[in-house]
Amino acid sequence: MTHSKPTRAPVQARKPRPDFPLFPHATSRWAKKVRGRLVYFGTTRDDPDGERALTRWLEQRDELLAGRTPRPKADGLTLRELLDRYMVSKRHLLDTREISPKHFAELYATCRQIGDAFGMHRLVMDLGPADFEQLRKAVAKRWGPVRLGNEIQRIRSVFKFALESGLIDKPTLFGPGFKKPSRKVLRQNRAKSGLRLFEAAEVRAILDAASQPLRAMILLGVNCGFGNSDVANLPMKALDLEREWVTFPRPKTGVERRCPLWPETVAAIRDALAQRPRHKSPDDTGIVFITSQGHRWEKTGISEPGPDGKIRVTGNVPVTAEFRKLLNRLGVHRPKLGFYTLRHTFRTVADATRDFPAIRSIMGHVDDTMDNVYRETIGDDRLQAVTAHVHRWLFGAEATD
Repeated sequence: MTHSKPTRAPVQARKPRPDFPLFPHATSRWAKKVRGRLVYFGTTRDDPDGERALTRWLEQRDELLAGRTPRPKADGLTLRELLDRYMVSKRHLLDTREISPKHFAELYATCRQIGDAFGMHRLVMDLGPADFEQLRKAVAKRWGPVRLGNEIQRIRSVFKFALESGLIDKPTLFGPGFKKPSRKVLRQNRAKSGLRLFEAAEVRAILDAASQPLRAMILLGVNCGFGNSDVANLPMKALDLEREWVTFPRPKTGVERRCPLWPETVAAIRDALAQRPRHKSPDDTGIVFITSQGHRWEKTGISEPGPDGKIRVTGNVPVTAEFRKLLNRLGVHRPKLGFYTLRHTFRTVADATRDFPAIRSIMGHVDDTMDNVYRETIGDDRLQAVTAHVHRWLFGAEATD
């Protein structure tokens, strides 16, 4: 009979002496409470006697006690210090709801990728064009041109933060090769992928096969150009089902957005609300659509730092998965098609009305033209004309009449 060795519990760090100014935190880091907040000085695992942590505390003490953020030595900013400070600043924006959990998760993944590529102990000032060229090659092997461009933009934002925060005294040199894919490459990739568009017959088949609440969400997608996050986070207060309107600023941009609702959409929403499961989280009290498990249809979880100092980001978007299953069951799935294709479809069909200001208003698109400076409102009749046109395309003229 084989006997396995018992697993030894990790040794709990202790203060090396009673007057030691730091204490071992539950997350296995040396910590001290300064001006009402906890400040950490490295892990107890790598520094069990706390001597390195004590040195760091003494170096930063005056700045911390004065309420200032300690600046690293001018020639010694490491990637770990930069990425930690960057994510702390973004966490503040997340806590004040100025950025979404999804965006925070994307930024966190970008920081992890930078650290994995260059090493956390690498000095920021030592990074140069050759390093970023290699990073771009690695990212390009994993992702397509669109996601590559987005990732390059996020990486650049990290080092821009370092400069604007005074952590470095000169801009990081990315080199001529660390650029987003050209518009030509994006056009070629889009042509290769095919149209992100549903035919009217396909949308009708999808609606016929969809159960609630997915059917109501699909109708909102093609009626108002709503995307995955829109339907997943739609609050009840945004709906005026009696007058058949939805008023819901676009979460991504904050741009005001109003859309007339079709009778079919109103009926589907009423039906979905009648079957709505009880929500489990108080945060979801006013959310229209709830899964059978009692959660909203898009959920991003963010944990506090663990023993290794890392946070954990989890994402779950049931509306994306369920819509994909429905397409597969109907045999209409094609590459690049998903729930967001409904938004593409709405815009493509609505363009035939040529009332582009009304279309942008419904979709929540930013309008930076001078016309928008002088345009105060867009009449409801223009918004209704746009959605009526899409309704005729989908259901036929007889259904509209």
